[in-house]
Amino acid sequence: MAKNVDQIKTLLDKCTDEQRRELFQYLRSHFPIHPIEEKLNCSAEIILEAIDRASDLTLRGIRGIIAEASFKYEVLDKLKGWKDITPDGNDSFDFKIKDSIGPVTIQVKMQRQKEHKPMMANKAYKILPSGSYVVETQRTRGGKDQRTGENTRPYRFGEFDIIAVSMHPSTNSWNSFRYTVADWLLPMPTNKKLLLKFQPVSIEPDEDWTDELLTCIKWLRSGMRKTIGRKKE
Repeated sequence: MAKNVDQIKTLLDKCTDEQRRELFQYLRSHFPIHPIEEKLNCSAEIILEAIDRASDLTLRGIRGIIAEASFKYEVLDKLKGWKDITPDGNDSFDFKIKDSIGPVTIQVKMQRQKEHKPMMANKAYKILPSGSYVVETQRTRGGKDQRTGENTRPYRFGEFDIIAVSMHPSTNSWNSFRYTVADWLLPMPTNKKLLLKFQPVSIEPDEDWTDELLTCIKWLRSGMRKTIGRKKE
């Protein structure tokens, strides 16, 4: 069998691009690329064409989904000694993982961009540093708490342990992430229980942000108290 496959590869190398494309289409009719094709009863080519025709707002949401999938396949699936125990449902975190010590919850967000360029923190709020990128830390959709009438779009401290920021807009790499402890993020001036909508993200790893998830978990479990951009307590 291996010999036959090698012979086929040799023949393919001798084919023209048009001939290889014809053979590819033949194989595509027998082998779907992903289960989503069956779920939507639609080919991957049409799904990709639909994405290509989408508005910037829709693409922004799609990039967020790609960031989550990349985090799972490029980071979580490569961790040793950890188990993905993410529950079904609409939680305030995207992933929940567990090792022999205990669970950790993670929220994945995209580094913000503006006019297709990485957005600097001071463009969100003038009080934020001009030498940092920025991430938006709030839910995609808003709402009102029926009991208190409060806006439910902002995250509250304690809803997740770690924030993982996809740095694709500045690195052009889907496996590039920056991490920090959620409790270190900046609070809203008007309500210290809520996360500030925009948070500064260091351009390079530093004492506030790391590009290694396990390093951030160590920070989390150390119990260190601080706020990004400020000295340790």
